[in-house]
Parts: sequence; structure tokens; C-alpha cells
Amino acid sequence: MTALALARKWRPRDFSTLVGQEHVVKALTHALDQQRLHHAWLFTGTRGVGKTTISRILAKALNCTGADGQGQMTSQPCGQCPACTEIDAGRYVDYIEMDAASNRGVDDMAQLLEKAMYAPSSARFKVYMIDEVHMLTGHAFNAMLKTLEEPPPHIKFILATTDPQKIPVTVLSRCLQFNLKQMPIPSIVEHLQKVLEAESVTYEIGALRILAKAAQGSMRDALSLTDQAIAYAAGPVSEASVRAMLGTLDETYLIGVLNALQARDGASLVSIADEMAIKSLSFSLALQDLASLLQKIALAQTVPSAVLDDWPEAAEVRRLAGLFAKEEVQLYYQIAITSRPDLSLAPDEQTGFTMALLRMLAFKPGDGSGSPKSAGPGRAMPAASGPAAAKAAAMGQRSAPATPVAKPAVASASASIDSVPAAKAAVSYNADDPDWQSWMKALPVRGLVQQLAFQTELQSWEESPSGIRATVIVGMPQLASAESVNRLQEALSNYLGKQIKILIEAGKASQSIAAVEAKIKQEKQEGAEHSIANDDFVKTIQAEFGATVVPGSIRPIQ
Repeated sequence: MTALALARKWRPRDFSTLVGQEHVVKALTHALDQQRLHHAWLFTGTRGVGKTTISRILAKALNCTGADGQGQMTSQPCGQCPACTEIDAGRYVDYIEMDAASNRGVDDMAQLLEKAMYAPSSARFKVYMIDEVHMLTGHAFNAMLKTLEEPPPHIKFILATTDPQKIPVTVLSRCLQFNLKQMPIPSIVEHLQKVLEAESVTYEIGALRILAKAAQGSMRDALSLTDQAIAYAAGPVSEASVRAMLGTLDETYLIGVLNALQARDGASLVSIADEMAIKSLSFSLALQDLASLLQKIALAQTVPSAVLDDWPEAAEVRRLAGLFAKEEVQLYYQIAITSRPDLSLAPDEQTGFTMALLRMLAFKPGDGSGSPKSAGPGRAMPAASGPAAAKAAAMGQRSAPATPVAKPAVASASASIDSVPAAKAAVSYNADDPDWQSWMKALPVRGLVQQLAFQTELQSWEESPSGIRATVIVGMPQLASAESVNRLQEALSNYLGKQIKILIEAGKASQSIAAVEAKIKQEKQEGAEHSIANDDFVKTIQAEFGATVVPGSIRPIQ
């Protein structure tokens, strides 16, 4: 006899054996115990989190008659009566599971609703479970609305979907909706331990952690991967065999990457990438695991007590947390997550992975000493340090020059990433006609401070022996935080060589840089649309072929 897959063999049979989803179990259990039942439920969630399992348990709870055949509805189905055993076996005539992916039309729905009018054969309720309900057509949804709102007293509907956004709100409003959560890794590991112990299979706890992580919140996927691991290992399920089966990365590679970054050793980074390619390891998973490790290091730096001793990498996490500055860890994490989608755009995955590591090395924050460290043998010369380099690295360097140019670091360790200090300059200007917009464009500021500068319009300029008071209107007052205003004041004071106090007023800044640029952009857009609308060729194909201009598709030439 063929052995059942673990996912089928260990499918929960009642609420007490269901792993996770406590919020759903609690609500359904109370409703059954108090006999306060709705007529339609909607279960949403990703694959393998228990939608179909909960539907079957609920159907058994509604129709259970107890071992003696005299029982009533219960939150603890007996598992012995005909309703319980036949629902588990998939042959209960009054429990109908329908796949909306293959029965999605209005005719299919009409046949279902026609049969629903008849009383159940032997059950207390006739239960219709419609899986992947979002696949139904619009006409099919419309056909079921009235019955779903006021079904016969002997009918219960259970709907399940992985994509609730595609379900009409008219259907959602007629159901009790439960959002099933992804399974946390500790819960999956604990369940796999129980299953393997019951199956008399020897295992390593590290192997179960890898399987749980690879399952991405799906208990069914975790059990299926465990089945595969048992077959692959042909013996104890070890961490090494699971890593080989999944092509996942050993932590030693990631530790080596971080050690090389700390030592600024570019040769070691390239060597690690080459070794991974030889072993056919996944570079996408490598970036994912590297980001996960960096998150743990950041956690150790901020909340040391959050690092658990039972983590296999706990000692290394604590060691690395002491080697890197917090800013470095944050930067490396950002590069890791932004580089992962770019792997598909690279010539090959190894090249994309190598470039991500070299980017981390190139944009390692400077030490604030005013000059870069000299590069030793096999080490890369650090690139321009400071806020501009850090921000460009975090953005994935999609538009940066191919080769960063090394230059002395000018930012101190406490410098803000939003503002670049500028040396004082004697800028000549006419006090009666201050050129505010030109100054805002020239200021060496970035991020939120630059956005604030571009949203301002000068109202008054008052000079006195104690300094200058500049009153400005800001079109977006939410940008004018105290910190941003202070940084803008400092940058402008350094630029003009005078002490300036900026006062903020809310209002419509029609002459701000942002407003002027938006107006120019709008005029260009309108000109482009007018040009297309009056183009003779466009008019010809519209007249002869019935062509239309796609709204929003016209872009002005820059």
C-alpha cells in the first residue's frame, strides 16, 4: 500500500490539534458552543495555512451526532460518527467541496444553487465549501448574492481564497471574514518535531529550522519538504542533507562575507562568491539570509537581551555586533534587500551578487578622520564617504557612475544624512531683492531638508545688526519640522556667511521651486497631448482603423 504524504496523514481532525490560527479557533469555538452561527464564512490566507482544514473541521462540528448518534452541534467533533468519518474520508454527501477555478461560470453556480434548495440527505446542515472563490466570474458572483445573503436554514456556505482583493465587496459584506496568518517558524519546528518523533525518524533541530524557514509560513509546504528531506537523506534528517537538498547557504559563508567587509578585503568577497557558484548555491537566498543575519546583528546592537542563546549563530551575532557601527549594519541591510530584485537584471546571478558585496565595500561609511585609509594588498580603496555615498548605496546605485571616485571624507560621525555642511562663502546679493529660489537650488542639502527648501516661497527679508529674519510660506507644512528648519537655517547661514533666522508660515507657495517646476511640467504635458491630438498621422489612423490614444500614455520629450 502506498504511504500517505505527511501533509495528508497529519492533517488536523479537530480544533484541538490545529496548529496556529488561535484567533479563528476561538471565534468558531465560541460560536458553536453558544449556538450563535452565521450562515457564511470566508477564510483568507496564503497556501497551506489551514483554510480547507478548518472548513472540514467546521463541517464536522456542524453535523456531528456523537459516538452514540444522539449528539448535537459541538466545538469538539467526536471523530467517530458517520458525519465525522465520512467528511475525513472525503465522501460525505452533504459536504460539497467545489473548486471555483474549474467551476467558475454562471451555469456552474446556477446548478449549485438549484441543488442547494433541497434538504440534506442525512446531515443537520448541507455545507458548501467553495475553494479559490475569487476565481468565479462576475456573473457567477451576482448569481449567488441573494442565496448567500438569505440561504435556506439547512444551508451553510464556507468560502476560501488566497486573494480576497478580487472578491466583490457585495460578497464580503455577506460573510464573516477570518484572515488566517502565516505560521511562525517556531510553531512549524515544534510541529515537525512531533511528526518526526511519531514517524520514528531521527532528525537534527537545525535541519527543521531550515525546513520551516523554506516553507515561508505554510505548514503544508513544511510537511511536504520534510517528506522530501526524508527521501533525500535516506536516514536521519540532518542539517547538511537539508541544505544540500534546498541549495541553502551555510552560515559560515555569511559570516565570512561580514568578516571580509569588516577587514575591507575585496579579494575575499570575490572568492566567497566564486566558491558559492562552484557549489551551485542560490545567490538570491544568500542575500535574503544575509539581510536576516544583519537584522539580528542590528537587534543585538539595540536590544542585546533579544538575542536568544538557542540561536545557532548567537555567539557570532554578538561578536559581529561589536565589530560594526550601527550605521554600517543599516547600510548593508539596505543594500542586501535592494540588490535582491536586481539579480534578474544582472548578466548572471553571481555577477549581481558580487556587485552587491562590492557595493557594500565601496560605500562603507568613513571613519571621520578626514582622509581615507590606504588600501592594502587585496583590499579595495574606500569610495567617497559621507551622506551622499551612503544614500546612493541604499538606493541600489541604479543611476550612479560605474566607478566611484575616492575623495577625502568631509562628514563627521555625527553628520546628518539629510544635510551636508558647507564652508562659509561670501555670496554677494541685493538685500532689496534676495534671490531666494537660486539660493535654495544652490544649498548643499538632501532628503527632507531639500524637499522643504523646494517648497518655500520668500515673503519678507529683514536685516538687522543681530541677523536676518526670513519669513517664508511653505506649501507642505508637514515638511517643516523643527529639525528640518534648523538644518535649512544652518545651510543658508553657511552659504551666505550671515546669521539667518527662518520663520515658517503655512500657505500656498505659488512661486516655490516645486510649484514652478510642477507648472512647467504640466505645460509640457498639455503641449505634448495637444501635439498628439492634432498630429495628421494620428488623426489618419484614428479615422481609418478606429485607433484610440491610451489615456496617460503620452509623455513630453525631456
